[in-house]
Amino acid sequence: NNFHAYINPERASEEGALEVHGITEEFLADKPLFNEIVDDFIQFIDGAQLIIHNAPFDVGFLNHELNLLNAGKGKIEDYCTVLDSLEMAKKKFPGQKNNLDALCRRYEIDNSKRTLHGALLDSEILADVYLAMTGGQESLSLSADGSEDNESGVYIEKYTQVNRDGLNFKRVYASEEEIKVHNGNLDLIAMKCGEDPVWRR
Repeated sequence: NNFHAYINPERASEEGALEVHGITEEFLADKPLFNEIVDDFIQFIDGAQLIIHNAPFDVGFLNHELNLLNAGKGKIEDYCTVLDSLEMAKKKFPGQKNNLDALCRRYEIDNSKRTLHGALLDSEILADVYLAMTGGQESLSLSADGSEDNESGVYIEKYTQVNRDGLNFKRVYASEEEIKVHNGNLDLIAMKCGEDPVWRR
């Protein structure tokens, strides 16, 4: 489910920008103006969360264009929430390179098709990077006091101690083959991480 549109910027493309994205003025000459696609764009993002690498840069441009319309469209933040994945990466890897290429190398994500800065391909790569940074899901608070995890917003009810007196539980043990497969997976994790996983400590 993608929204992808080329837009005529009604201005000449700067040489430095052309080297980044490779999109020429000739290519954009017959493309729609921003005011022709803005309603479809707003409908697409309404109620969503935008994950943007270096969000202030892109959001600044979008809000500037919305303001130029002078049509009371407001700001991007009026329609959706914005998460800056660059800021997230800086907190996770302080003092390191955290551009998209560096994160792809760090998480072993294939970005070989990324020869130019294209929005659609970059968004697909960023989705993979974001999932890798969050472990595939937002963090989940398992605190016993029923507190809310500030990062994920997931609320866990305080557990209730269950009286197990008189209950007869059936114990099921892993087979030798299952243990072998499990240990193989732990070996793979250890090789990828460079240290033994917590299950072996």
